[in-house]
Amino acid sequence: MLLAITHLPSPKLQECELTFLESQAIDIEKARIEHKNYCAMLERCGAKVIVLNDNIACPDSVFVEDPIIVFDEVAVLTSMGVESRRAESASMEKVFSKYRKIERIELPAKIEGGDVLKIGKKIFVGESARTNKEGIQALEAIIKPFGYEVIPVKVTGCLHLKTGVTALDETTVLINSNWVDATAFDGFSKVEAPAIEPFGANVLKLGEIICMNEAFPKSIALVKSLGYKVETTNISEFVKAEAGLTCMSVPFTCKD
Repeated sequence: MLLAITHLPSPKLQECELTFLESQAIDIEKARIEHKNYCAMLERCGAKVIVLNDNIACPDSVFVEDPIIVFDEVAVLTSMGVESRRAESASMEKVFSKYRKIERIELPAKIEGGDVLKIGKKIFVGESARTNKEGIQALEAIIKPFGYEVIPVKVTGCLHLKTGVTALDETTVLINSNWVDATAFDGFSKVEAPAIEPFGANVLKLGEIICMNEAFPKSIALVKSLGYKVETTNISEFVKAEAGLTCMSVPFTCKD
């Protein structure tokens, strides 16, 4: 069974952490509607959606991907790259301990789930504003025994690795090579996101379906032209918080 853990947007979303974008007014009511529609999209893709509200007082808590990285064998509780987000971890551990053994990454190692792109047994990890070399090494120590290969990737122009690159399938990535080091993906087919839509490189793959943000029509047209099945929803209010589709859920398989 495919589960997808999500979290309601906090009324304090306007106070979210920003690194590369200037603060813009976020319409929280519109964000709530967008989140509801996002969850409906996950359901259309076959996921059973669980919506949390444990961290509703934390401005960034809707971005559930960052505090936890889930593999088939283990779930890794991250150390988080900014102090304001570390309060989210306790409830995430409680939720995911129902489904996986929990391992932890401790400071001074820093890592966030948005920097972790899983493509089969290859695990690409962004060295970014939120994830340091020590964080990458700590993750490798946990998952290498399960046969995973950890590949560091330099991230220079965006918040997380998956802001600038995501997988379309096991051999193809959609990438903004202005933001991430494309050479790390040599051996993969690299589809360049349209320059006019730099955030269009972030897609969420659920089975054979590619979920995309309606705000990026050129990116959607490009992916459809390559023969992929696409589902869309609008998350424009969350993009103001440097978010993408992958940030807002943790999809994983579990026994019925």
